[in-house]
Amino acid sequence: MRFDLLTIFPGFFSGPFDFGIIRRARQQGIIEIAIHDLRSFTFDKHHIVDDRPFGGGDGMVLKPEPIFRAVETLTGDHQGDHQADHQADHQDDGDQAGKRTAVVLLSPQGRIFNQGEAERFATQCSRMILICGRYEGVDERVVENLVTDEISIGDYVLTGGETPAMVIVDAVTRLLPNALGSETSAVYDSFSDGLLDYPHFTRPAEFRDWRVPEVLIGGHHAEVARWRRRAALLKTLKMRPDLLDKASLSDDERRWLDEIRNGDPEI
Repeated sequence: MRFDLLTIFPGFFSGPFDFGIIRRARQQGIIEIAIHDLRSFTFDKHHIVDDRPFGGGDGMVLKPEPIFRAVETLTGDHQGDHQADHQADHQDDGDQAGKRTAVVLLSPQGRIFNQGEAERFATQCSRMILICGRYEGVDERVVENLVTDEISIGDYVLTGGETPAMVIVDAVTRLLPNALGSETSAVYDSFSDGLLDYPHFTRPAEFRDWRVPEVLIGGHHAEVARWRRRAALLKTLKMRPDLLDKASLSDDERRWLDEIRNGDPEI
């Protein structure tokens, strides 16, 4: 997977991609990350990338020309190709299994990024071009005629799209083959099956009179699996009950959750 990040602050990314799983994935050639200064795609002597909004109002808006020029330079598309159908998948020469290039605008107006979105990008794309929005936003012609996906990482406003871009690179990378130390690690992540992750414990078995649940120490794998499943259900019920509406649950699990709600928990 290749990530191209378009930003007016390329120095923002110095350091965050040099640690942990991201660093190892880069060293192993699982991912490539390239940072591009949007100002380098301007031709005026002041390298202007923004201007005042038509119709008045506060703030500045990122201009369309540098963004179009940057994406078209990176993808090799000719001017105007995007206008025929900007939602069509961009195809890279040599892409395996028909995987696409996603051109993603990070914006508070985008659809919410979640684990499902991360999985979709990880399985369907060989390349992601991440456009880091700034100021009051990006000229809408970029949204209408260039990007394939407009993404938000939450219902709040940040100073720019750089932090969301890092979040997406991290979330997508860990789902790529061989990026994690264990092939099952991502399978049991929060949200992978619609639930939050179960609680984790490690040594010592007792700390300040707080003991690890006995079932986890006993070594009975079936009982451990049952406890973890119910613990995940309980955690989800307490912290994110909205997730249960879409989760795949058995009839027994739904009855057990009803007992929890009625004040009769058994775990």
